[in-house]
Amino acid sequence: MGCLSRFKHLSLLVLAGLALTIVQSASAFEPERVECIAPSDPGGGWDFTCRTVGKLLQELGLVEGAVQTQNMSGGGGGVAYGYMVGKRNDDPNLIVAASTATTSRLAQNQYAGLSADQVRWVAALGADFGAIAVAADSPYQTLDDLLGALKENPGSVPFGGGSAVGGWDHLKVLMLANEAGIKELRRIKYVSFSSGGNAITQMLGGHIGAFSGDVSEIKGQMEAGNVRMLAVLADERLPEQLADLPTAQEQGYDVVGANWRGFYMGKEVSDEAYQWWVDALEQLYGSEAWKEAMTRNGLAPFWRGGEAFEQFVDDQIDDLQDLSREIGIIQ
Repeated sequence: MGCLSRFKHLSLLVLAGLALTIVQSASAFEPERVECIAPSDPGGGWDFTCRTVGKLLQELGLVEGAVQTQNMSGGGGGVAYGYMVGKRNDDPNLIVAASTATTSRLAQNQYAGLSADQVRWVAALGADFGAIAVAADSPYQTLDDLLGALKENPGSVPFGGGSAVGGWDHLKVLMLANEAGIKELRRIKYVSFSSGGNAITQMLGGHIGAFSGDVSEIKGQMEAGNVRMLAVLADERLPEQLADLPTAQEQGYDVVGANWRGFYMGKEVSDEAYQWWVDALEQLYGSEAWKEAMTRNGLAPFWRGGEAFEQFVDDQIDDLQDLSREIGIIQ
């Protein structure tokens, strides 16, 4: 092959490569005007998940511009779930905060016939352990005191939390009561609020006797001296500044309640967009900024992404259905 022919051949290869690069660049997904729905009022775990992750997505350069958080309370997350499924199911720029509270409601068919396979489960990037707390001036000094009162009269202490009746915050109370040998579980009073923050406010106002939620929801009020944490539902003590909080296990009640924090998105988004979000959240999860945020807010390391997370969600829903049947919430 002569010099001129070789030059033409090389030029064609270069042009072909450039053309392929242009096509790939044109087809590569890049999010625009990202939104995150927190299925609750401001305050509480879902709101924290949207706002903290949204802020870090921008700071780490994973998305351009600010991530807009939209609070959409109602139905224990069911309003946001139905909105995603019915109106934004193909929007690759929208993610919705989710947690174990989401899967518990799906397990109990509380989302008006909606099911887990109608969305795509993106990732979980931290676990918030359950917490039982009372106001600082409460007569209940320990978990034994609180459960002892329930043994004498199961309806004597109204609990409150950010999940619906039969939801994850309610289930944690019932799991503890069941472990304590309380038989009349259905007599235990539980009041549902639109967020954990609202439940805490009602407890501080004397309208409920105890709070069932997660460490991240109660941590600020605890540090301010407004509440007393009776138990963390972890299998061991939490690290660093939360290390003084007693677990239910060490007090003789073998109950662990880990509430993962993560996201789902529309079922009809492309595989390319879905994988982009899985990869972006995994990158965020590995950052020092997210590790610091987890520590500040009482989260423990926990990662599931993509297909592994979707399988995890399916398995958890099966387990929660079994638990709900055992305590009579569903048939």
